[in-house]
Amino acid sequence: MIQKVLRMGFFTVAIVVAGYVSNVNAQNVSVSGSIANGTVTRGTAARATVTLNIPGGLHTNSSRPGGEYAIPTTVRVSSKDAKVSAVSYPRGTNRKFEFSEKPLNVYEGRVRFGFNVTVPATFRGRTIKVNVSVRYQACTNEVCYAPKTKQITLTATVN
Repeated sequence: MIQKVLRMGFFTVAIVVAGYVSNVNAQNVSVSGSIANGTVTRGTAARATVTLNIPGGLHTNSSRPGGEYAIPTTVRVSSKDAKVSAVSYPRGTNRKFEFSEKPLNVYEGRVRFGFNVTVPATFRGRTIKVNVSVRYQACTNEVCYAPKTKQITLTATVN
């Protein structure tokens, strides 16, 4: 009887630790980005990129996951200094998971989202800022975590 209680206690601790480690990994999804090479020219478009870095063992739902309850990854960009285009979403990969009956379209590893930034010819400042908000839901092969939103600001020097 004591051995049974000890085994149950050990398994409970193992499950809690495994859940904690997985949750810590889910927190490690990072967002970064850049505008061109850090310099833009007034009156011309420059390419900007937002990068979602997803640790091994995790994936996020793509922008079109295909599951009824799957929360899509979204990237929102805005700027007071420049005109920003719509964001281009990459294709994901269709994968079958234990928790879904049909395959879901997901992102894994390093995923890049692109858009254009155009600084008006009349802009008088020396730098521009683009605000970026990325909403995603990180998942393992077994479970999905609560959705997260990460915000970053991209900057570039204006010529």
